[in-house]
Amino acid sequence: MKKYKLLSFPQLGDDRGHLVVVEGMKNIPFEIKRMFYIYGTKENVIRGQHANRKSEFVLINLAGSCKIKIDDGVNEEIITLNKPHEGVYLDKMVWKDMYDFSEDSILLVLSNHSYDSEEYVRNYTKFKKEMNK
Repeated sequence: MKKYKLLSFPQLGDDRGHLVVVEGMKNIPFEIKRMFYIYGTKENVIRGQHANRKSEFVLINLAGSCKIKIDDGVNEEIITLNKPHEGVYLDKMVWKDMYDFSEDSILLVLSNHSYDSEEYVRNYTKFKKEMNK
C-alpha cells in the first residue's frame, strides 16, 4: 500500500474569483500543527531530500509548479504539482525531493508535527535500511 496519495480540494468561488478551503481532520488527514512555504527557489535546486519519522505532510503548490519525487520504500513516483486546488499527502517515512520549481512557485507545506530535527532521516541509504527492517 502506498504511503502517499494525491488530494483534490473543492474549488469554491464565483465571478469574483476562486476560493479553496483546506481544514485539518476534514480534507487534510491530520490536525495541522505547522505550516511553511517555499518560494524563490533557484533553478537546479533540490529541496527536501529527507524522510521524517513522526511527521506527515500535505504539499500544495499555490502558484507556479514544481515536481515531487516520492519514495515510500516500495513505490517511487514523480508528481507535478501545478494546480492550487491539488496537493499530495505524504505519510511518515516517505523520502521526498522537491525540484524543478518554476520562477513563480510557492509550495505550501502543512504538517501534523512541530519541527524536531531528531526525527529527520537525511541520508538515503539510512532511510532504505530503516524501511527494510
